[in-house]
Amino acid sequence: MGSVDSSTPFQLKDAPIDGHRPIKVRIIGAGYSGIYLGIRIPQRLRNVDLRIYEKEESVGGTWWVNRYPGCACDIPAHSYQYTFNPNPDWSAFYAPQREICAYLQGTAEKYGALRFVKLLHKVESCRWDDNRKKWILTVQRLDTKETFEDDADVLVAARGNLSDPAFPNIPGLESFKGEVMHSARWNENYDFKNKRIGIIGNGSSAIQIVPSLQKIEGAQLSCFVRSKTWITNPFGDNVMRKLGLDPDILEFSPEQRREFAENPEKLFNFRKTIEVDGGTIHDISIRGSAMQLGAIDAFSEAMKKRLSKKPEIAEFLIPSFGIGCRRSTPGPGYLEALVEDNVDFITEPIEAITPAGVTLKSGRSVLIDALVCATGFNTSSAPPFPVYGRGDLSLETRFKPFPTAYLSLTVDSFPNFFMMLGPNSAIGSGSLTVILENEGDYIVKCIRKLQKEDYATMTIKPERVHDWSEYCHEYFKSTVYTDTCHSWYKSEGGSGDRITGLWPGSTLHALEALRAPRWEDYDWEVIEGNGRNRLKWLGNGWSVTHVPGEKEDEWGGDPAWYIEPRFVDFPLPGHPEEDETLKMRPFSH
Repeated sequence: MGSVDSSTPFQLKDAPIDGHRPIKVRIIGAGYSGIYLGIRIPQRLRNVDLRIYEKEESVGGTWWVNRYPGCACDIPAHSYQYTFNPNPDWSAFYAPQREICAYLQGTAEKYGALRFVKLLHKVESCRWDDNRKKWILTVQRLDTKETFEDDADVLVAARGNLSDPAFPNIPGLESFKGEVMHSARWNENYDFKNKRIGIIGNGSSAIQIVPSLQKIEGAQLSCFVRSKTWITNPFGDNVMRKLGLDPDILEFSPEQRREFAENPEKLFNFRKTIEVDGGTIHDISIRGSAMQLGAIDAFSEAMKKRLSKKPEIAEFLIPSFGIGCRRSTPGPGYLEALVEDNVDFITEPIEAITPAGVTLKSGRSVLIDALVCATGFNTSSAPPFPVYGRGDLSLETRFKPFPTAYLSLTVDSFPNFFMMLGPNSAIGSGSLTVILENEGDYIVKCIRKLQKEDYATMTIKPERVHDWSEYCHEYFKSTVYTDTCHSWYKSEGGSGDRITGLWPGSTLHALEALRAPRWEDYDWEVIEGNGRNRLKWLGNGWSVTHVPGEKEDEWGGDPAWYIEPRFVDFPLPGHPEEDETLKMRPFSH
């Protein structure tokens, strides 16, 4: 064995083993992810200096920013909520934006997350100081224009990938004299009545905008569409039939909502059916699977039927690529709107935008009063503010030629830095919000390990990031996501050969991968002054649970917690292997 330096006498750390050393955590963004951490961190941890910086006027994230007409959830609302706070009062199967935003605001208030949120605080830059082992943040207060500096032990980017609007790169866009708006920067005061409206795009937002604007009195729509897309409902129709609902009636009646509120078992069973359906259609993502081929036949016929008034639209719109290569959207009313007399479906490429309208490649001019850019977000790029890790490496540079992050959460050379809904976080089917919850749980575990075991930093090993990237690339080869289509799931703005938007597997696969952190995949640095003994964190031999309190018979916890029924794992007599809980989900360390 090698010699051990014993020149400096070892001294115990005078603190209980399960104590909570002070730690500063800063979170960027107060949408689904930031709110979740604003609940779980104070619930599970102690002695945390927590702040959540949000640049908008309210919490809600993308559901605060996006206010275009028709904006709604495109998966069942009962699967788009926190598991611990089910909402019995959704007004529709696909809840509208205002309800989702109100739900997030209500959840943040109900569970105390608003205590930590700093609204109108825009993070301008984040830089790692390797001497101090701290993140240094530059933050601007948007109401006063004051700029200040803050620091953190742990930094979490919870801004999501639907927060940085992408405008089309078309010559002359800035010259247009009419009203221009992005779907995520909607002008709610603009009157579309009797207006000629141009709409660029046919992704999720355009599919919701078009039916709403088409109904406005005197409106004339010109829909500029270059991409084929599936207008499908793999998430909803089947499960609605299983639940005894009519897929054509998306609103819940007052009686149904009252029953959900008064009968928790009925609400749970409703939710359970939706989750089981979403969790068992993963096979649709596999190229050539029976489920995929059957869906292509069914949805092709359904689209042709809905577009029978203008069959030429169906001929252009129905893709040759598999269902799911681009994000599938139910699109209630979209195809029906396209065949109306006040909608012009234009597939010719745009040459330029002029002060008065749009010029097509053929030279044809389309005069418009308002231009709606339903062109999505910059989803394959780094955050819109500089983040610098070790060696002054920028995240933007690290994300070239394509963004990648270990388990979608963390990047080498960026200590104590985590992302929620980072690269490869989204899902093709199943519950996205439960993935976000499990990402948050993983991050909370990491913060606790840093805090409890006296580590200054944890940094994912570059070898593991490479392994993850290799795994992702190989996994997606057999899926429809690598078919030939333009999709925000892909690198290089939607046309690259890497899938950077989706988790490489099912939702349930993601939950298991995130369940127990593999600490061996990280490099660790102990806090300064801890010396050579890596077990100094064991403390002074005490547990906080039996440290005497101020009063008689008062302790820091419960000295006999281990016999409390909530902590006891009772095996089944005779056949413990028949445990129903472990049949539902295998045991994990």
